[in-house]
Amino acid sequence: QVQLVESGGGLVQVGGSLRLSCVVSDSIFSIETMGWYRQAPGKQRELVARITSGLFTYYADSVKGRFTISRDNPTKTLYLQMNSLKPEDTAVFYCNEVPPFDVWGQGTQVTVVS
Repeated sequence: QVQLVESGGGLVQVGGSLRLSCVVSDSIFSIETMGWYRQAPGKQRELVARITSGLFTYYADSVKGRFTISRDNPTKTLYLQMNSLKPEDTAVFYCNEVPPFDVWGQGTQVTVVS
């Protein structure tokens, strides 16, 4: 069963930055399209960024120009660099395949305060 372990979240002030990491225990990581999702309180989980095996990227309009997704295939690690953070970015962030596996990691909490 695949395991996804997210880390790097925390409490940050408006305008600050965080770098999220996700280690994936999946032998075919390098050929999968991977993504970062987030779920804010009272809202549905949403995809905010994805990256293909060929390193093509997609970003939701709400994060475009502020977030950067990247991957390191040898270590099966997915990253999300988040800059210019806003209070509305407060959420639990998850990584997963796109479309997602049935299993999710524990996520990492990002809280942006003014």
